[in-house]
Amino acid sequence: MTQYFFTSESVTEGHPDKVCDQVSDAILDKMLAGDPESRVAVECLTKTGFIVVAGEVTTETYVDIQDVARNTIKRIGYDNPNYGFDYETCGVLTSISEQSADIARGVVETDYHEQGAGDQGIMSGYACTETKEFMPLPIMLAHRLTRRLAEVRKSNELEFLRPDGKSQVTVEYQEDKPVRVETVVVSSHHDPGVDYDEIRTNIINHVIKPVCGDWLDKDTRFHINPTGKFVIGGPVADAGVTGRKIIVDTYGGVGSHGGGAFSGKDPSKVDRSGSYMARHIAKHVIAAGLAEKCEVQIGYAIGVAEPVSVFVNTMATEKVKTAKINQAIRDIFPLKPGEIIDYLDLKRPIYLDTAAYGHFGREEENFTWEKLNKLDEVKNYFK
Repeated sequence: MTQYFFTSESVTEGHPDKVCDQVSDAILDKMLAGDPESRVAVECLTKTGFIVVAGEVTTETYVDIQDVARNTIKRIGYDNPNYGFDYETCGVLTSISEQSADIARGVVETDYHEQGAGDQGIMSGYACTETKEFMPLPIMLAHRLTRRLAEVRKSNELEFLRPDGKSQVTVEYQEDKPVRVETVVVSSHHDPGVDYDEIRTNIINHVIKPVCGDWLDKDTRFHINPTGKFVIGGPVADAGVTGRKIIVDTYGGVGSHGGGAFSGKDPSKVDRSGSYMARHIAKHVIAAGLAEKCEVQIGYAIGVAEPVSVFVNTMATEKVKTAKINQAIRDIFPLKPGEIIDYLDLKRPIYLDTAAYGHFGREEENFTWEKLNKLDEVKNYFK
């Protein structure tokens, strides 16, 4: 029997990199709310006592960057000066310029020019049969653990918790199927003076067991705050940067990644819209029963609307020929940037919610790329 172990990680909304992702997407949302045609590429950097916002923007609206940054930091939970970083006292530095005219001429749609991709690049989407969300089990459990950490912190169920935190889940596979959780790692930012045994017991009982449930057994190993202490956290402990958690944002290391981050980018950037579409397509392939695993890669050239390539990899789990799956994708799904934006309705201020706990596998109303609205069409194609 083939046996292997696979591990994925997630981080809480208070992790420094995720603070930056959320500020970037909060600014994007504000600009799209005021002007849906905004072109936005905003990056953030944070460290003790400050956050820097830099990037390129073309918009007809006005956004108070400082106000958006502070409100987002407050929303996350950095509201106490004792954390060493809080929304009221941190400095907010900005350096924003206009989008390059050389890029704009290829991206802006006119009567004589179809909207092209905002940059060259390769975008990947993945889906599988491991969970009801058609996502790999390790990343889904890891996300649920970090979301649960935030829930018990904000509800004061575990009053000693602070915003920063990470999780890691190792799943045992037999014959390519998940059978149990081998190891769970949870690092939880906490107040000083809290007994380690109290932290460990509460994290296991209030966070891990409610999330992992029947995947746990008597041999599952728990590593809770493995260094024994996590009082110094957030931007004080580590610098944060937008776009530095691209594997957390996607499939936890399963499948491929083109390298482009999502947060702070409007949907004309195919790093974002193309990746969302690739996931949408891969999910349809799995939901239609065409394969047990599916990865879709789409390649784009800057300023060019038509993809330079579409590639499907079903890891030898296909029920029909992959060439026919590839043709179905081209026949059924929109693949040009402008078409994708319209089809998935991506010019709305929906992105702050995506900036923590993963962009995929979330069946929430605004996550249009998770909807299976073309499932009947895909199934009928193969009758």
